[in-house]
Parts: sequence; C-alpha cells; structure tokens
Amino acid sequence: MGFILLRLFAAAAAVLCAAALIKRRRVRKAGGFAIAGMVLGLLLFAVSFLPSLLFTDYEGLEPSGEYEVAQARAILVDKDRAEAFESDGSRREVPVYFYYPENGDATEEGFPLVVFSHGAFGYYQSNVSAYLELASHGYVVVSLDHPYHSFFTTDTQGKRITVDPGFMREVMGANQDNMSQEEIWELSRGWLELRTQDMDFVIDSMKDAAEEAGAAGEGSLSSAWFFESDEQERGIRGALAMTDIERIGLMGHSLGGAASVTVGRSREDIGAVADLDGTMLGEETGFENGVCTYFAEPYPVPLLMIDNEEHYRVGREAGALYVNSFILENAVCSVHTYFEGSGHMNFTDLPLFSPPLASLLGTGNVDARECIETMNSIILQFFDYYLKGQGELSIAPKY
Repeated sequence: MGFILLRLFAAAAAVLCAAALIKRRRVRKAGGFAIAGMVLGLLLFAVSFLPSLLFTDYEGLEPSGEYEVAQARAILVDKDRAEAFESDGSRREVPVYFYYPENGDATEEGFPLVVFSHGAFGYYQSNVSAYLELASHGYVVVSLDHPYHSFFTTDTQGKRITVDPGFMREVMGANQDNMSQEEIWELSRGWLELRTQDMDFVIDSMKDAAEEAGAAGEGSLSSAWFFESDEQERGIRGALAMTDIERIGLMGHSLGGAASVTVGRSREDIGAVADLDGTMLGEETGFENGVCTYFAEPYPVPLLMIDNEEHYRVGREAGALYVNSFILENAVCSVHTYFEGSGHMNFTDLPLFSPPLASLLGTGNVDARECIETMNSIILQFFDYYLKGQGELSIAPKY
C-alpha cells in the first residue's frame, strides 16, 4: 500500500493534529475544540524522539473490492489566486493524490469521483484506508493537501511547506477557550474560505481536464497541472479518462468535514457529502444578539454525519442550538450515526499505525480496526446509494 515507517513517522504529526478541529467541548458560548496546546507540544516531542516506540508496522487495510488500486499525484496551480501565506506574488498550489481502479473496466459513464479534505494540521493520507476501499469498489478518489493548513507538503519547486505558525496560533487559541464563540466564528471564515476555494479549484480543474483530455485521456491538459514525472502524468490521465465528472461526492474529517459540507451547499454538481466528526462551521451564517444563526434553507444534498460518542451526546443535549443538530434536522436528506466508545481520532487511520499518539489525541475504548472498517463500509454504502444508485441504505443510528 505504499506505507513506509519513516514516511509515517514524518506524517504522523500531520494526521494526529487533525483532531484539533472540530468537536467542541461546549457547544454554545465556549469555542473550545478537541485538543489542548499542551498535548500538541507533548506529541510533537514524542514524534521527534520516540518513533520506534510510537509506530506499528501498519501497512494499510486490505480493500474488499474487486479492483486493484493504482495511485498517482500532481500539483494544481491556481494562476488566478495569489498564495495568501506568501508575499512574493506566488500562486496558490494544491497537491492532489489520486486513488483509482487499476485497469478498471469502467462502465460507459465511468466511475464516480469522491474528493477528500483532511483536518486541521492534517495530511492527505489521514484516511487512506477509506480511499483504498472506495477505489477498489469503482471510485476515483482525490485527496488533497491544503498547504499551510496541512502539517507538511511540497510545492512545484520541491520546497517543503509546513503548517503556518499563525494558523496554528489561531487554532491553539480556540483550543484553550481564550476566545468567544463569535471570535471563533470570525476566524473560521478565513479557514473555510481557503479550503473551499482549494476544493472548488480541484473539482473545476478536473472537470476542465476531463473535457480537454477526452475519453481516451490523450488530449492536452492545461498548464495548471504540474507533474513530477511522465509516469505520474500517465497515471493522472488514466484516472481522468475513467472519471464520471457528473457524479461527485465530498468527504472530510474534522475541519475537512466542515469544508466538505460548505462546498456541498454552494455547488450544484455535488451528489452527496460525508462529514466525519466535524462541526459544520460553514453552516453558521452570523451572530445576532450574541446568538449564532444558521442557514434557513434546508441542506440541499444527501448528508452523512458520523460522530464520536461524546460529540453525538453533546449535540443531542444542545438540540437545535448546535449547528450540526439544526442542519441535520432540516436537511433535504440526512443520515446520522455514531460509534459507542469512540473518540475523534477513531475516524482516521492514526490508531492503526500509532496507537499511543492516537490515544493522547483522543480515542475511545472502541476496537480501532473494527471502527475504521465499519466506518469505511458505511461511507461506501452511502456513496453507492446516492452516487451509483446501488444497494440499500441501512445505516444504523449507532454502532
């Protein structure tokens, strides 16, 4: 599956920090999130000095579908958008990682597309077992890095880009309950704007590329696509050729889940959205008399919400005062479930390759492998039903 211990060592700090967003400790008038800055510091120390004690020999979960899974990567350069974290006039670059059926015999209409967004300080591989599972069942999955929000990534010059210190301070400030709910709302506008623009750009670039490359994948691609090798370009072209760009699903963990929900409302070409334990910050429209307001219009596309146990119970207690509860109740179509004994990090692969780090960040007593395998099967069932029109929707209210 391409997992190498040294690579995971470098990536673990990225995935682990996805826990920082977005489960709130207190739903109203608090602004706290799931992890304290002190814990983050301890984890960074641990990642630096104790890799041999922290990592297993995890090689990924074996996909259950009929297709072997191929992988390819590229960087998309948005020439219309300046890089907000730089002052040299550089353009925004978005790394994209494709997981798709190898030599897949796509149906006439092709395979549906699912786009994944990682959590705060996250990493594109945070939920790789889910990408592999979907791809093995006939999906093209694109997981993207959000530079300066991800723990690290690389640009077209090969430069290593790490998480922006200012963004980290903002999140840590929210984690420590030093901000009001309204202050966090204002900050989150910028977080979500960056991420939703990245996701929109990736989707639009893929739609343009599908038209430019043609069914055989042999036509020209725009200069927005940067490939580090001819092999990677061939892989991307093959994936584009088998993608049905008219059937698109979105998925994300934590802040990535929030961004996915936001894009799902704003675009008309999204068929389904899966939010993995993220507060739907983009559904908050403002504050009136100190009270948060939400979209009055029902959420327009099928929405799957998977929660950890505490997140679920806090949301239930708050009822319509909590944005997730309000949106799910008023959505055109929604499915809500949670896992008993789970924590925020149980909805990434981190508990399988670094149980100590995952435990420090927030896992429950649920069996980690069983939780992830069950979650992946739920995601597959959800997208099969709404993007492929296959199977039955039989997702239990809890697991």
